[in-house]
Amino acid sequence: MEILDFYADWCGPCQMMKPTMEEFEKAHPEIQVTAVNIDEQEELAEKYEVSSIPCIVVLKDGEEVRRAVGVQSLKKLEKLVA
Repeated sequence: MEILDFYADWCGPCQMMKPTMEEFEKAHPEIQVTAVNIDEQEELAEKYEVSSIPCIVVLKDGEEVRRAVGVQSLKKLEKLVA
């Protein structure tokens, strides 16, 4: 399982999510979390049709299985991958 964390440096809500994502990564080392800066990786953001950030995309075997947009709590992130 993998999580793509779409964000931008200028995005306030994205900055609010950063500590939560770090906490999630520590609690779930078995899940690969990849931070994707939409300004630096526009093609990847377009591929996943990201129109609002922060956007969390959950992948299983390379396919999107879930998505959440906006600031998420640790509990909501854990439900996304359950």
